[in-house]
Amino acid sequence: MTTPQIISLLSIPLVGTVAGSACVFFLKREMPLLFRKSLIGFAAGVMVAASVWSLLIPSMEAGSENGTFRIVPTAIGFLLGICFLLLLDKITPHQHLHTDESEGPTCKWSKTSKLALAITIHNIPEGIAIGIGIAGAMEGDLYMSMAGAMALAIGLAIQNFPEGAIVSMPLREYGNGRTKAFFIGALSGIVEPIAAIITMLISTHILPMFPYLLAFGAGAMMYVVVEELIPESAEGKHSNLGTIGFAIGFVLMMTLDVILG
Repeated sequence: MTTPQIISLLSIPLVGTVAGSACVFFLKREMPLLFRKSLIGFAAGVMVAASVWSLLIPSMEAGSENGTFRIVPTAIGFLLGICFLLLLDKITPHQHLHTDESEGPTCKWSKTSKLALAITIHNIPEGIAIGIGIAGAMEGDLYMSMAGAMALAIGLAIQNFPEGAIVSMPLREYGNGRTKAFFIGALSGIVEPIAAIITMLISTHILPMFPYLLAFGAGAMMYVVVEELIPESAEGKHSNLGTIGFAIGFVLMMTLDVILG
C-alpha cells in the first residue's frame, strides 16, 4: 500500500465529520427532533454493520486455521474493546448531548469542554477500526484487502456525516456561535486519524494478535452504539424513526462492504 493510499484512507472519515459539522451554517439554530433521531439511528446502523462485516467476520477468518477455536480471539478481542471504552467512559470527565448530568471524574470544566470530550471518546473506536483496516491491508491482503479497508473508510465517512451534524447543531443550541460549533465538531474528528495511526504502529509489531485487534475495534464501536446511540434514538417520541434510520444505515454499510470488500 502506497503512502498516498494510506493518507486517503485516513482522511476519508475525517472529511465526513467536517462536512457534517458544516451543517451548522445551513440549518436553523435547533435541529428538528425527527431529523436528529433519524440521523442517530442511521449512524448506529452503519456502525453495527461495519463492526460485523468489516471487523468481526474478518477476525474469525484470520483465525480460520484454528478450526472451531477461531472464535476465541474474536470473543476475547470484542470483550476487551467493550472494556476499553467502558474504562475511558469512567476516567474521562464528559457530558453527553441533551443532558445536564456530567459523567466521569468531577471537575470544573465548562459544558462545552465536557461535550467535546464526550464526542472525542465517541470517535476513538472509529479511528481504531480504520487503523486496523489499513494495517491489515498493508500486510498484502493477509487480513483485509485494500478494497475492504476502503469500504470501511467510506462507511465511516458516511456515518460521520450525520454524526458531525448531530454534534455541531446541539453545540449551537447551547449558545455557541456557528463558527465555534463547527470547529468543535470538525476537530472532534481529528482524534480518528490520530487513533488510527497509533493503532497501525501497534499492529505492525503484533501481527499474530491481529484477529484480537479486529474484534477489539468492533467491540469498541458496539459500546458506543449500545451505550449512546440506540438509547438516544429510542428515547421519547418518534423512536420508530431511529429504527428506520438504523435499518437504512445497516443495509447501506452491509451493501457497501460486500460490493467493495
